[in-house]
Amino acid sequence: MDLVKEINRLKKEKNAVILAHYYQVPEIQDIADYVGDSLGLSQKAAETDADIIVFAGVHFMAETAKILSPDKIVVLPDLNAGCSLADSCPPEAFEKFTKAHPDHVVITYVNCSAEIKALSDIVCTSSNALKIVNSIPKDTPIIFAPDKNLGAYIIKETGRDMLLWDGSCVVHEAFSMDKLIALHKKYPDYKIIAHPESEEHILNTATYIGSTAGMINYVKQHQDHKFIVATEAGILHKMKEEMPNTELIPAPAKEDNTCACSECHFMKMNTLQKLHDCLLNESPQIEVDKAIIDRALLPIERMLELSK
Repeated sequence: MDLVKEINRLKKEKNAVILAHYYQVPEIQDIADYVGDSLGLSQKAAETDADIIVFAGVHFMAETAKILSPDKIVVLPDLNAGCSLADSCPPEAFEKFTKAHPDHVVITYVNCSAEIKALSDIVCTSSNALKIVNSIPKDTPIIFAPDKNLGAYIIKETGRDMLLWDGSCVVHEAFSMDKLIALHKKYPDYKIIAHPESEEHILNTATYIGSTAGMINYVKQHQDHKFIVATEAGILHKMKEEMPNTELIPAPAKEDNTCACSECHFMKMNTLQKLHDCLLNESPQIEVDKAIIDRALLPIERMLELSK
């Protein structure tokens, strides 16, 4: 069976749209109607007129799409595609944390569960986090969750004193400083660009810090330079496709693995076969409790309004 041909046929037949994150495997990125970062994917999920959203990403992303389009069918190729960062913030513990600081505005990074979003005042992505934090009056205290590394970066950039939840992404904490320094010594003319979920010592080496979409745009604007890229290695596919003559190297991970770079095994759980099957069977579907949708929608809509 020609999977690509069959997926395109099913997509047309069922009025489906395929949304994929930059960290998906190349063949999924190639067949997607839209490839983007969390902000772009949220915006597309909110505005699509498709009947079915096939979300090639991880669970919290598909949940966000369901919250924004509750009447649509939202399917995820592999229901077990989770997120270490989202897992680091259990709803019961986070609710206790927020209740202990009732005067704080709660800003949550989109990489969290629907239950955490429902406990939030406003959601952000790495693309708009600085803008959203700066939109809060300076005398208003802020809780920022779940990513302590992104939170620390925001504090440094804005000067705001935020209360941080102690969560992190294993992929972005996997970069080896020693290997990065050694790699940079070997390629001294390569500029380091990094995602703000990375640890501070990695960010301190970077020429540019930004979201996945921000990193792609930065490379587009500086195609005459060479880059070491410190985020999940899946981003290199789109970078190489759009900037074929720009030299790119993935930042090295502490652990030795097949690509000597940092990969999210959750993102790589989705395959072209699973994408075909979930579209064919309209399963597994993402379900979110209506009470959670009602509470989580407002903070997401606040983010989208501020991001226009």
